[in-house]
Amino acid sequence: MAEATVETTNTTESGTLLEVNNLVKHFPIQKGFLKRTVGSVRAVDDVSFSVTQGKTLGLVGESGCGKTTTSRCILRAIDPTSGQILFRKEDGETVDVATMPYQPLRDLRRDMQMIFQDPYGSLNPRMSLFDIVGEPLLVHGMKSSSERADRVAELLRLVGLRPEYMRRFPHAFSGGERQRIGIARALALNPRLVVADEPVSALDVSVQAQVINLLQEIQESLNLTYLFVAHDLSVVRHIADEVAVMYVGKIVELGDTEKIFANPKHPYTSALLSSVPIPDPSVRQDRIILQGEVANPANPPSGCYFHPRCEYATDQCKTEEPQLELIDEGRWVSCHHAKDLDLTGLSAK
Repeated sequence: MAEATVETTNTTESGTLLEVNNLVKHFPIQKGFLKRTVGSVRAVDDVSFSVTQGKTLGLVGESGCGKTTTSRCILRAIDPTSGQILFRKEDGETVDVATMPYQPLRDLRRDMQMIFQDPYGSLNPRMSLFDIVGEPLLVHGMKSSSERADRVAELLRLVGLRPEYMRRFPHAFSGGERQRIGIARALALNPRLVVADEPVSALDVSVQAQVINLLQEIQESLNLTYLFVAHDLSVVRHIADEVAVMYVGKIVELGDTEKIFANPKHPYTSALLSSVPIPDPSVRQDRIILQGEVANPANPPSGCYFHPRCEYATDQCKTEEPQLELIDEGRWVSCHHAKDLDLTGLSAK
């Protein structure tokens, strides 16, 4: 049998760790006894972005917009329908994760890890911390129990837990401590990219701040790159260098975090920002209440997917699909009228 080859490319810009080009993920809709395919759900529909080494990209949007599906495609937890996922390895070679054969992909797992949303469901209750955090080490060839114990102790200290806890089981820990265990597991193989899928949404607000600060400290010390998936814009503003806003499987705005928060250019982004609480009772907050329902990804509207809910929509929006275009330095927007709109954002921190 011929040896499988890994498709490589040199198109990724210097300093860019991850580049996603025209990523598509459709889930078939099947009906009847014979399970005939009668349509598809466009969970991710032509998404493109890049993440710079050592930086954080926040992927935000309403529930069901395709954030988690995008992140799982990047890690090849699910196979994308089409598109490129270009990842720059430590030796400088760039590989397309979307088309990699199993064995090279398995080896690449060292460089790409995930922190899960649920700190309870993501930890096996029958396994001790030593087994949970040490499992990636065992899978990737560290057979010595003493070596794994030393590495697990080092990881637990890194995330703020005591090494002697490694023989305990998950039920003995709080939600915040369990998420720290999940972070330790993600860091076990010294990854370069960490995908955090709403890692603080299940935690109390005070604990959220502790975990976010921990993630930032670890990023600075280990030069990690984060893809941070979230729906809480306050958290994203605190941790992300850049933000990509998704709506029904598409990115509608992408750029520098502070620029987008201060001066959004897409009506959907402005509506999301209006829902962020302002911690000042003297400031009156004008909420933007969107009319109608989120578009059905199995049967999206023609033209701009957002036009049925947009107060600025014109006939062009109803018939012509907007493309993600660069409208100023580092700002990409998918809106026909982005340059003409004066939308409300959030004031400086």
